[in-house]
Amino acid sequence: MSTISTHVLDIVRGRPASGITVSLHKLSSSNQWEPLAIGTTDVDGRIRDMLDLRHVLTTGTYRLSYETADYFRALGTASFFAEVAVTFLIEKPMEHYHIPLLLSPYAYSTYRGT
Repeated sequence: MSTISTHVLDIVRGRPASGITVSLHKLSSSNQWEPLAIGTTDVDGRIRDMLDLRHVLTTGTYRLSYETADYFRALGTASFFAEVAVTFLIEKPMEHYHIPLLLSPYAYSTYRGT
C-alpha cells in the first residue's frame, strides 16, 4: 500500500509545527486540482498518512498545501507566506512518499524524505 506523509518543523523555534492544516490535491486530466484529503499536523508536526487505507495512488501530479498563516498567527508571529504549496510527481504509485517541510516566518524548504 502506498502512502503520502508529511512532517513540518518550525526551524526558528526548533520544534515540530503542530496544528497546521494540510490539504492534498491531485491534478486532473482537465487540469483542475481535485481535493483528496485534509489533515492537521499532530504534536510531533506529522501527518502519518494523508489518505485513508482504501485510497490507491496513481501516477500524476499532486500538491500538498500548508496553511501557514493560521499557524504563525496563533503564535503571534508575523509571517510572509500565507500558504506553502508543494507540487510533486508520483511516478511509482506503490512507493511511500514523505514530504518534510522546514518552516520559518519568511522562508521554507522541502525535499523528498524517506
